[in-house]
Amino acid sequence: MTQIRMSIGVVAMVLAGTVSTLAEGVGAVGDFEGHSDVGAVLHPGSASYEPATKRYTVLGSGENMWSTKDAFHYVWKKASGDLTMTANVAFVGKGTDPHRKACLIIRQSLDADSAYVDVALHGDGLTSLQFRESPGATSHEVQANVSGPGRLRIVKRGGYVTAFLGNTGGKLSYSGAAERITFRDPYYVGIGVCAHNKDIIETATFSDVEMTSEAPAASSKPVLYSSLETQSLASTDRRVVYLTEGRIEAPNWLRDGKTLLFNRGGQIFRVPAIGGEPEAIDTGFATRCNNDHGVSPDGTLLAISDQSQGARKSLIYTLPVAGGPPKLVTPIGPSYWHGWSPDGKTMAYCGDRAGEFDIYTTPADGSGSETRLTTAKGLDDGPEYSPDGKMIYFNSDRTGTMQVWRMRADGGGQEQVTVDEFNNWFPHPSPDGKTLVFLTYEKDVKGHPENKDVTLRRMAIESKGVDVLGQFFGGQGTVNVPCWSPDGRRIAFVTYQLVP
Repeated sequence: MTQIRMSIGVVAMVLAGTVSTLAEGVGAVGDFEGHSDVGAVLHPGSASYEPATKRYTVLGSGENMWSTKDAFHYVWKKASGDLTMTANVAFVGKGTDPHRKACLIIRQSLDADSAYVDVALHGDGLTSLQFRESPGATSHEVQANVSGPGRLRIVKRGGYVTAFLGNTGGKLSYSGAAERITFRDPYYVGIGVCAHNKDIIETATFSDVEMTSEAPAASSKPVLYSSLETQSLASTDRRVVYLTEGRIEAPNWLRDGKTLLFNRGGQIFRVPAIGGEPEAIDTGFATRCNNDHGVSPDGTLLAISDQSQGARKSLIYTLPVAGGPPKLVTPIGPSYWHGWSPDGKTMAYCGDRAGEFDIYTTPADGSGSETRLTTAKGLDDGPEYSPDGKMIYFNSDRTGTMQVWRMRADGGGQEQVTVDEFNNWFPHPSPDGKTLVFLTYEKDVKGHPENKDVTLRRMAIESKGVDVLGQFFGGQGTVNVPCWSPDGRRIAFVTYQLVP
């Protein structure tokens, strides 16, 4: 009778949404220690294991795994340290909701609002790295540009979790989806199913499940991957547009809102914002373009910073946005382009003159001399106009750490915008002038180097409130130049990962 009473009690607690308090009392399944419903579900889930085929079958209900709390069925074990889990994943039947989810999951606890990260295969083929950074926080995701993979892998190494995807029985490849998120030991790892509909139960199978804590061999040389991503500012969800080995940098948007630019190996490329193969832009003799480039307000010209001529100092040129011969704008170098006035008549840039980096402006058609706007000792960089053309935002280390500043377009009224213990670089005002996006390094990082832990942050200009858009491996090349889509709904940036 005690056994029966416990089962009835568990069902009652499932209906009440408090099953996590008894979750560890549920029996083992295969190589996992237990299984249980997480969160409030109307229909209790279940799990089974077939030793002959080494296949787990998981049935789960639940309204969603999203927002600030989850509801699904979880098959789990406790783990510590680094870990890799891989499985073939498939849904059973057509299903009811295209957003039903079958996942490989790491969770801090079995509470409904726990911090977590998962690689989630949706019923419609969408596959994403989903995560909640702390208890009760809002979930976010990085959507892969691969649809309907048959085999999934989640990798936890240090403070990063990455997603690998492939066909059933085929080679797994890095998906471009990664996030920096911290878990305390021990944590939970396992497989799970959510129906995305509280009134039904969905089923998925997980086969050839492999789990290891072994790190890659120390002698193996990691490969750098670049992931060009876009992010919705309304939901903060991210999507991988283009993934490649090696380094790409500094995406801009064309005025059609459908095309992105980036630089790689001294060239400028364009790629559809929905994904596709990049195409090189003809920049004539300018074959050493760096990551300081951007599009004119009317969408007809491309500004580049190139160091292929003369003394190999970076000079600013313009050319037709579709490609063509460059026209010199700044005969003095090094000069690094960063902003275009809304009327298209003036450029703002960072110039190194006798070892002092300051903000300058010059006529965009190259017809006049430059005007120096800042004179503070140290580094002033990253100038970008407000959408009304009245202000220029920039970053400066004149107070000790790198902070965001702004000034009138004539250089007057210089004032500090961010005041914190971090190093804040490359402020980008939104098209409506209400929001800034900028890149943050830790306080002990000097300059804006590549391959660092960085945070992409957003500030409401009026209230000065700041929130986090993403925490990832990045730095130089992530978001150096104007990154907002013309409609102000999305931004573009590059994240990096060193993959063994």
